[in-house]
Amino acid sequence: MATRRHAQFIARTVLVTDGNVDKAYRCLNRILTSEKIFDQYRRTRFHEIPSQTRRRVNYEKCRAIYNEDMNRKIKFILRTNRRDPYPGCS
Repeated sequence: MATRRHAQFIARTVLVTDGNVDKAYRCLNRILTSEKIFDQYRRTRFHEIPSQTRRRVNYEKCRAIYNEDMNRKIKFILRTNRRDPYPGCS
């Protein structure tokens, strides 16, 4: 049990180089944000009533669907190996 916690701590360790604590702090914040640890902390800090939980989960699902759809559309527009729809016009 203790080694598992220690491994998690090591995975989120940031070295301070040349006494630059601000840079290390920003790096640590970036790591914790990307791993969604701050979000988890904020959710578990206070009791979340069931209606808020449902709203949050539904919002996250809708956001994931929207992002997936937008990424698919952007990929479609930016693809490079397609035929010229108007040959001879450019």
